[in-house]
Amino acid sequence: MELDTFTDLLDYPMYVVTAAAAGERSGCLVGFASQCSIHPPRFMVWLSTANHTYRVARQASHLGVHLLRREDRALAGLFGGETGDRVDKFERVAWQPQDGGTPVLTDACAWFVGRVLDCFAGGDHVGFLLAPVAGSPRPPGRARLLGFTDVADLSPGHPA
Repeated sequence: MELDTFTDLLDYPMYVVTAAAAGERSGCLVGFASQCSIHPPRFMVWLSTANHTYRVARQASHLGVHLLRREDRALAGLFGGETGDRVDKFERVAWQPQDGGTPVLTDACAWFVGRVLDCFAGGDHVGFLLAPVAGSPRPPGRARLLGFTDVADLSPGHPA
């Protein structure tokens, strides 16, 4: 069985992951991420090793993880369709520094910053295990979150 047969049925949430280290900022659109522990709270994000954000993240002490609303497609397009190798994405968005200088997108639906506890190789992606240290207030109501099918037609800034 090919894994695509299974994963093509999924519409998992999309996240923007941000990082700052050594005077650089970066961020990218991520589909591989999940809570992985309740007590203690832990979250795992997987970054492509081809991605500029991965190169910054491996030196970062903290990462930012942002949820987007379906109407935030332009923001998803910026972080998923451009590469930090050529574009400073943060010149085009509202953001503020948080723990470890991590850029937090102020227009995101919700966000948290996590301290990087460990990294795990997983093929062409590396997993970053995060311990949450700060987060946005809960947004009012129930937002319709941006999912994979909302961005499936985006051309990525880097191949996976």
